[in-house]
Amino acid sequence: MKRIVAKEDVCLGCRLCEVHCVVQHSKSKRIVKAFREGKDTIVPGVTVEESGSVSFAVQCRHCEEAPCLEACMTGGMHRDPQTGAVLNDPDKCVGCWMCIMVCPVGAIQRGLDRKVASKCDLCIGRDTPACVANCPNEALILEED
Repeated sequence: MKRIVAKEDVCLGCRLCEVHCVVQHSKSKRIVKAFREGKDTIVPGVTVEESGSVSFAVQCRHCEEAPCLEACMTGGMHRDPQTGAVLNDPDKCVGCWMCIMVCPVGAIQRGLDRKVASKCDLCIGRDTPACVANCPNEALILEED
């Protein structure tokens, strides 16, 4: 299974991972248009946390024993049988926020519309997630178990 690992010792805090996540999940896939079109609808699946001189990206770890899967009462949070990634189906999500409460790394967020949970999906359909591919300092690494 694939996982993204953050290396805080080389993270610049530039937030390009967030930018490229939004672009990847936009309709246009173009940086300027993505922010014009989707600024009110797309939540990046990665968030940069900063504390003093330390910064690092936080995103879903796609846990083997994912608490969010057990906490989800509708089956909206589910594991993709092919990739093993933990995904959220917005059509099944009812916004109970149990997944947010139980996530051990704080990687699940409320969508901007406040109705469904939002999280990293490892950029379905890409070999390398956009955040990893576009990190200028290689602070994000894609690992496979």
